[in-house]
Amino acid sequence: MIKVVKGNPTPEELAAALAVVRARAAALASMPSGAPRVPDEWAAPARVARRTLPRPGPRAWGRTYWPA
Repeated sequence: MIKVVKGNPTPEELAAALAVVRARAAALASMPSGAPRVPDEWAAPARVARRTLPRPGPRAWGRTYWPA
C-alpha cells in the first residue's frame, strides 16, 4: 500500500511514481536470491580517494574531498 502523506500529486505524477516503484520491485524479484549483490559505484571508496594530497594553504580543507 502506498500513501501520499504530503502534497497533492496529479494523477500523472502518481502514475510515474508508481511505475518507478513497480519497476524497482520487478528488478529485485528477478534477481537470484543467492547471488551476491553488486556494490553501488557511487559508494566505492576508490571513487573519492585522491591520488595526491592537497598542498597546504588557506583553502586546502575544501580540496580534501572534492576531486581536482
